[in-house]
Amino acid sequence: MTDHIHFDTERLSAAELAELVRYHNRRYWELGEPEISDARYDELVEALRRADPEHPLLEELQSPAVAAEGKVRHSAPMLSLDKAYSLEAVTEWARKFARSPRELLLVEPKYDGISVNYDGRVLATRGDGAVGEDVSGKIPLIELEAPEYRGPLDRPARGELLIRRDDFAELYSHIRKKGGGVYKNPRNAVAGIMGLKEISAMLAQGAKLTLADYRLVSFPVALDELAERWESLKLALAELPYPQDGIVIKFADREYAESLGSTAHHPRGAIAYKFTNRRAETTLLGVEWSFGKNCLTPVAQLAPVELSGITIRRATLHNAQNLVDLGVMIGDFVTVERAGDVIPYIAECRPGAERRTPFITECPSCGTKLERRGPELVCPSPACPETLLQRLLAALKALGIERLGEPTLRKMMRELGVLHLTDLFRLTAADLLKLGGFARKSAENLIEEIRKARRVEEFRVLASLNIAGIGLNVARGLLAEHSLAELRTMSAAQLAAFDGIGPERASALVREFARQREYLDELLAAVETVRSGGENAGEGAGSVCFTGKMPEKRSFYEEEARKRGYRPADAVGRGLALLVAADPDGASTKLDRARKLGIPIVTVEEFLALPPRGAAGAVPVPEQETAAPGTTPDLPFF
Repeated sequence: MTDHIHFDTERLSAAELAELVRYHNRRYWELGEPEISDARYDELVEALRRADPEHPLLEELQSPAVAAEGKVRHSAPMLSLDKAYSLEAVTEWARKFARSPRELLLVEPKYDGISVNYDGRVLATRGDGAVGEDVSGKIPLIELEAPEYRGPLDRPARGELLIRRDDFAELYSHIRKKGGGVYKNPRNAVAGIMGLKEISAMLAQGAKLTLADYRLVSFPVALDELAERWESLKLALAELPYPQDGIVIKFADREYAESLGSTAHHPRGAIAYKFTNRRAETTLLGVEWSFGKNCLTPVAQLAPVELSGITIRRATLHNAQNLVDLGVMIGDFVTVERAGDVIPYIAECRPGAERRTPFITECPSCGTKLERRGPELVCPSPACPETLLQRLLAALKALGIERLGEPTLRKMMRELGVLHLTDLFRLTAADLLKLGGFARKSAENLIEEIRKARRVEEFRVLASLNIAGIGLNVARGLLAEHSLAELRTMSAAQLAAFDGIGPERASALVREFARQREYLDELLAAVETVRSGGENAGEGAGSVCFTGKMPEKRSFYEEEARKRGYRPADAVGRGLALLVAADPDGASTKLDRARKLGIPIVTVEEFLALPPRGAAGAVPVPEQETAAPGTTPDLPFF
C-alpha cells in the first residue's frame, strides 16, 4: 500500500499517483483535513500529468465536486495558469516575453476558493475550462465584490467564490454544517456549502459567500522593479481579507498578453506564483493577549523555529474561538505555516506532555472580568485604558490623522487627559510642548493636521465610532445615499436591507448609535462634516472625483487636486466639476453616473496637465478624451 504522506513521485506508477491524488482530494475538499502542503499536492498532480497526460482525473481536477443543476459552456475559456514556486522562476517567465525591462506587470491575489463565471443569468464553475457546472441555485448566498461595487450578484463577473476571513470569524463560529459541527476554515466551508443541494439551512443561519471579481485587486509594477518590491507586494496581498494560495502576475497590456497565445492548459501572458506554505513544528511556550479596538487578540509565543529561511518566534492565533477550535494548550506541539509566505499562523496542534490553558479571565490592563462575545474575548469596561487607547488610535486612522503615533498618544492620555477625539480637538501647541519631545515647529504641524481633520466626510465620522464590522468601506457605502442624521433614525430592519450589512451589523449600528449618542453629538459639534455621497456629493464647482486603478496612490492625486484649486470628492453627484478616470471608456458606477449627469470625464494625464483654476472657477476641459495607457485590463484568465 502506498504511503499517503511520505511518497516518492518518481517511483510511483500512474495508477498509484492517481490513487494518491484522489485520496488527498477527499482529505482537502470533503473532510477539510489536508495532510500535505499545496506544493506537495501540485508535485503529485504534475507527476501524474507526466506519467499519463491523458488521464481522465486531470480533467476532473479543474473543479471540485459541487451540487449542480446542469452543464454550462463558457463563452470564453476559463484557463488555469502555469505555476512557479520562486521569484526567480517568475522573473524568468516575465523576461522571456517582456518587450523591455520597463514592461508593466500586474500583481494580483490568487484567491483560494472555487473559480466561477456569472454571465448575468447563469453562475457556473470553471469545470474543465470549456464546460462548467451550473450552480445558480447558490446565488442567494453570494455577495459580489468588484471594482467600485459591493452588493448582490446582479451583473456579469468572473472570479473566485470564497469566504472572507473577517466573515468567517464573525459569522461562521455559530454556523453548523450538515450533520453538525462547525467549519474549520474558509476554504473548506466554501467547498462544503457548494456541495449542498439545499441551502435553506445556510440562509437561515446567515451564511454568506463572496464572489471576488478577478479585477478587484491589482498592483502595477515595472518588470525591473519587481524584485525590489516583491516582499512589500506580498505583505500588501497578505493583509487583504481574502484567503489566498498564491499570487497572479500578468502583463498589463491586454492585447499583447492575448497575442502571446496559450498552450492547451494555460495562457502565456500570465503565471501563478504558488505559496509553498512550508510547515514546521515547534512548541507553544505561551499566549500573549494584545489589545485591539474591540477585543483582545491571542498571539502565540513559540520556541524559535526556522520556516522558509525566517526564524519564527510569534504567530497569530486570530481570536478566542480559534483557540477552542484548534484545541490548543500551552505546552502543545504546534504546526506553523506562513499565510501568503508572510504572516505566520498556527495550522494545527498535538498534545504536549504538560498542558495548561491559554485563556485569561481578567483584563491585563484594568483587572475587569473578561467576557466572551461571539468568537472574541472582550474587556467590558468602558474605562479600560488599553481599550481606550486602541479605539482612539483607530479613530485617528479613520479621520486620516497620521502624525500621531501610539507612544505620543499614550502620553497625551496620561498627562493631558485625552480620551476621545473631542479631547484631541481642544489641544493647542502649548499643550503639546508640555509633554516633552516636541519642538515648537513639530507641535504646530501636528495641531495643524488635527485642525484640518475637523473638516471631515461623514463616512469617516461613522468609521471613527469603531462599531464592529463598520470600517471605512462599509461606512462609505452606508452614507452614499443617506446622511448620517438619517442613518441614526433607522431601525435594524431598515439598516439590514443595505447591501453588505445584514442583521448582525445592523443590530450593532442601532446599539452603538444609542450607546454613543451623547459622544456622537459632541463630536459632530466639534467638526465640520461633508456629505459622503448622494445628490450633494461633490457640490461646488471646484470638486473632483477619481475612479479606477491609477499608477500612484489616491492620496497623490487628491493632493494634486488641491494644488490646482479643486476639492477631492468621494462620490459623483450634481455639481461635481470633473471625474478623473483611469479608463474613461470603462464601465463603473461613477462613470455611469457622471455620463448621466453630464459631468466632464478626463484621463489622469489630462488632469495632471490642467492649470490651476482661475478666480472665476472655470473648469478647462480637454477637447478630446483618450484612454490612459497602462490601465488595468479585464483579462479572460487568472
